[in-house]
Amino acid sequence: MSTKKFLAVFDGLKYSSGTAKYAVQLSGASDAYLVGVFLDDFTYHSYSLTGRGSYEKLLAERRALQEADEQTRHDSAREFDKVCDAAGVSHIIHHDHSLASQEILMESVYADLLIANKGETFTQYQQEVPASFIRDILAGAECPVILVPDEFKPINKIIMLYDGAPSSVYAIKLFSYLFPNFGQLPAEVITVKPYGASHHVPESRRLNELMDRHFKDVVYTVIEGNPDREIIEQLKYRQQDELIVLGAYHRTGVSRWFKPSMADLLLTKLRAPLFVAHR
Repeated sequence: MSTKKFLAVFDGLKYSSGTAKYAVQLSGASDAYLVGVFLDDFTYHSYSLTGRGSYEKLLAERRALQEADEQTRHDSAREFDKVCDAAGVSHIIHHDHSLASQEILMESVYADLLIANKGETFTQYQQEVPASFIRDILAGAECPVILVPDEFKPINKIIMLYDGAPSSVYAIKLFSYLFPNFGQLPAEVITVKPYGASHHVPESRRLNELMDRHFKDVVYTVIEGNPDREIIEQLKYRQQDELIVLGAYHRTGVSRWFKPSMADLLLTKLRAPLFVAHR
């Protein structure tokens, strides 16, 4: 029996096949039970009425457009079901009809991991990445979050951002508990230190002891410079098949790793999936 419960978040009107493929790989790697959460927010639809014609004509037009949206949502859920069946992943589908952000935050209380497309908006209008929906998830989710890109690339390496703070260690531990099988993959720990500071990894002995319990192949990279700039420069040219573990997003105060400007850059400049854990 699956011992973990993962959520994969979908906009049924703009189905993300990449999210489904990442969710299937991650669930398979962790032997997790996968819940496809289709947020059918009653305030959200794909159409705009013309506003022309009689009341009866507008009513008929709206009814036809609503039926088309319902069919699109149905087709999206069926596609997710097919992908999971083909991969042999145990799964179920939830259709949540209330406000999208409220529903997914409640779902997260009862889950071990939440997976969402980093460009998800749950609106018919264009929004800059990260949209308000993603910001709400990062601020309020009661479980770790993995934000994935549109295009799926199988995960073949793990990168961990480590600054010596307990929150970054917490993320490493939580990721390791959720994905013990990923301990077979190459792993890299990246630390950024100010100009002129020692190039030693903070608390290196303790960190080595922890990493050696969970990963077979670990390298440590220390970069000199400003973290806001150097992290992006270090990671933006990396391969998309790497997953980045980030543990410094706090509900009550945003650390240097995930202050708003840094969050925007991480989500827009990096092609790789991001694992973000609260402490």
